[in-house]
Order: sequence, then structure tokens, then C-alpha cells
Amino acid sequence: MKIATWNVNSIKARLPNVLEWLKEADPDVALLQEIKCLAADFPALEFQSLGYQVHAVGQKSYNGVALLSKQPASDVIERLPGEESDEQARYVEASVEGVRIASIYLPNGNPVDSEKYPYKLGWMKRLKAHAASLLTSEQPVVLAGDYNVIPEARDCYDPVAWAGDALFLPETRRHFREIVNLGYTDAFRAINPQRVAYSFWDYQAGRWPRDEGIRIDHLLLSPQAADRLRDAGIDKKVRGREKASDHTPVWCVLDS
Repeated sequence: MKIATWNVNSIKARLPNVLEWLKEADPDVALLQEIKCLAADFPALEFQSLGYQVHAVGQKSYNGVALLSKQPASDVIERLPGEESDEQARYVEASVEGVRIASIYLPNGNPVDSEKYPYKLGWMKRLKAHAASLLTSEQPVVLAGDYNVIPEARDCYDPVAWAGDALFLPETRRHFREIVNLGYTDAFRAINPQRVAYSFWDYQAGRWPRDEGIRIDHLLLSPQAADRLRDAGIDKKVRGREKASDHTPVWCVLDS
């Protein structure tokens, strides 16, 4: 089973790119973030024509996630448990062929001195609690998406420049490690223990041509999923296409 995640930065703006990539990469499950539209406005027919079932959780102009699967998805939940008053569209989870899979758009948290950073940390605490509860099922679990977290200095082209950013603050990284330390495996790092690679390059200041990026899109695997991990990578070339998202797809392959 090939599972891929991609922050598309507006599905309407990137639809031709997304469809082209799906045809090339042929993931069994594709998890999208920042679709930036209501679920009713998500272009489901285009994805259904490629053989995907669609579960989108939308929000007008902001956020939004989707789960596309070639096989039926069951037991779908459309929000991260723990705070029923949170209306931001950042989470969808379902079971596909016995694997519990989530598409995650974790809050950015900037500016740090605003209410956005406490919201980010609170969201991460809720994700940790839910990630822990999922482990009790002892089923394969894949928590994938745009985490807006740079785990280590090597995951950033200039750690000094990012030192005060919400994506790289020590408290942010600590919360991320706490989730991983529950028993999850970073799929990309497990397959590529020494490789320096990025999944996001800012549109500004020529970051893409100079390969000045950060790795913030992750697939975290439960022990049962990690045992089945065969391969993982980043489809870097997609970032270089016309009208590209500032993120590029990240993926893993699990043995059946």
C-alpha cells in the first residue's frame, strides 16, 4: 500500500498538478492538506474519475483536508478529538484495508507572541492523546500530513534563521518528539537515516532554486505499520512545476 501526503496550497489552484501527480505516483491513499475550500466545492468528480473515493473536510478559503483512497474508507472521523468547539478543518481519519490513516494539517503557530502559538501547542497535545489512544488498538496506524514542525537542525537549510519560528522552537520540537516517543516511526527518516531532504520551499527569496527548504511534512507509523514499512521518499520534482504548491508530496510504501 502506497500512502502519500501533500499540502497542495489550494486545490483549485493546483488541480492540474495534483491530477498529473496522482497519475504518475499512483498512491493507494492520497492525503491532502490546505485544500482551501468547503467540502461541497471540492472537485471530487475529477478524483473519482481516477478511481479514488473522496472524503473532504473543508473550510472556506482556509485550511481543509482530504483523504482519497482507491479502496473503501470506513469509520471516518472529521475532527481531532478533544475539543468539540474547534471549528478549524484540520483533520480527517479513516480505515482503509485494515490501516487507520489520518490526514493532518497541524497549525502553523506564527506569530509566536499571538494566540496562534498556544493554539498550536494545544492542538499538538490533543494529537498526542489521540495518537496514544490509537496505539491501544494494535492496528497499523499512519498519521500523515503537514505537521508544521522541523524535527531537527538537519531538516532546515538555516537553523539559525529559523530559531525563533514556531515551526522550530524547542517547545514545538519537544511536543513532536513526545508524539514520536509514544512508539511512532518517522517513515522518511527510517528509510533515509542520513539524507538531508526537504518538503517545503518558500515562494519568497528564491528558496526553491537554491534548495533552501525545510522538512515539515511527515508520515508517523505505529509499530504495526512500521513493521510493514518497505520504502519512503519525497517527490521533489513536483515542486519545480509551473504553478506548484510550496510543498511537495511525501510518501511511504507498506507491505500488505
